[in-house]
Amino acid sequence: MNKSNPIGFFDSGYGGLTVLKEVQKLLPEYDYLYLGDNARAPYGTRTADVVYQYTWEAVKTLFDQGCFLVVLACNTASAKALRRIQQENLSDFPGRRVLGVIRPSAEVVGDFSKNKNIVVLGTEGTIASNTYVDEFKNLSPLTKVNQYACPLWVPLIENAQYNTKEGEAFIKNDLKKILKSFPKADVILLGCTHYPILQCFIEKNVPEGVLVMSQGEIVATSLKSYLLRHEWLDKEISKNNNSRYLTTEDPKVFEVLASTILGIDVNVEHIKIK
Repeated sequence: MNKSNPIGFFDSGYGGLTVLKEVQKLLPEYDYLYLGDNARAPYGTRTADVVYQYTWEAVKTLFDQGCFLVVLACNTASAKALRRIQQENLSDFPGRRVLGVIRPSAEVVGDFSKNKNIVVLGTEGTIASNTYVDEFKNLSPLTKVNQYACPLWVPLIENAQYNTKEGEAFIKNDLKKILKSFPKADVILLGCTHYPILQCFIEKNVPEGVLVMSQGEIVATSLKSYLLRHEWLDKEISKNNNSRYLTTEDPKVFEVLASTILGIDVNVEHIKIK
């Protein structure tokens, strides 16, 4: 029987699937295990301590499932929990690694802005943490980083209301405020892994010349590079071209939106986070 030591992907709900999809496309030979904590979503309005607690519980669950590497495919978790997990928890789990999605974005997104002026859209938690501002300051100091919180976008997506007449009107109203507030920004970074589900709609409602960027391809390219640099870790990961999907909520409900995002039918299992 082939060993199963997949790359773990964690998100509070469905959003991380937009990242996983791009990773699967670039690195199809690897095994993947996705965990969505839909029962406790959304994370965006929760305190840093609660996000850390929930995220670490999920990471440990993925470790228990054989993951040597876990990607926090969630900007809120990356902003509020990643550094603490790396500094305080991993010493008890030698050989395990946890990565986030914010740093890879900060490394490259500034290069796409002609004006060196971007706006990051995210949850209240991600924006309030100023993690994007700090990372760009270190990695792309010439880039001016504006931020805008879109607290209701995740619930609209999670509840499949984003493509209703009312949902689209709400998103349009936010976009008008964003464009008015940051007229010089020529790149909009979708700083929440849920938001790429809205990307086509957003692109239709912003001026020509404004680039809308999601994180999937960025994270996929960064992960490939990371595995090439860490051969010892790459050898621990199983490569059977197999993916599994877990949720803390109703798996049948999860399957519907997950299948839409991934473009394939998926089977989803229920799990309790320990």
